[in-house]
Amino acid sequence: MAASAASRELFTEGVRVVLHTWPVLQIAVDNGFGGVYGQQKADWMVDVVQQYFHDNADLQQCEVEDFLAELMDQEFDTVVDDGSLPQVSVSLLQLFSQWQQGALQQLQHTINTLTQKKSQRTKVTAPPTESDEDSEEETQMMECGASGSSVSRGNLPPPQDEEDGWTVVRKKK
Repeated sequence: MAASAASRELFTEGVRVVLHTWPVLQIAVDNGFGGVYGQQKADWMVDVVQQYFHDNADLQQCEVEDFLAELMDQEFDTVVDDGSLPQVSVSLLQLFSQWQQGALQQLQHTINTLTQKKSQRTKVTAPPTESDEDSEEETQMMECGASGSSVSRGNLPPPQDEEDGWTVVRKKK
């Protein structure tokens, strides 16, 4: 087993690249699911995951998936249901296997390949939600209604003031 500090750092770099190229984690970080320290949590996850591999011999894919799912849920309030957990787990298991066998050149090649994928990643941003659009329309309607006198009420009954301070406008029957 390769136990030198340099080779262990190479495995840690591999974990970092796998996690940082994982779209679910990047979306969670980019959109603040982890709070203001989301990026620090993502960096912390790298250390936790690599330590998990070193502390547990003969990990199975399902164990790695469960561990990652638990981390994402606890730290980013995110349930991963896009089917990417098996892929990420297999990648991590592959890197760890290469590290254990001392295949450091192969490990470095895998990391380089993943790094190229990372550089091709595009930033995902959420489109404006309906509530944002609704509030803009409401603001415009309020501004129009505030001008007052040019708006014709037609046959509507006069508005009624309710106890809680709201004005209720009812349709004429």
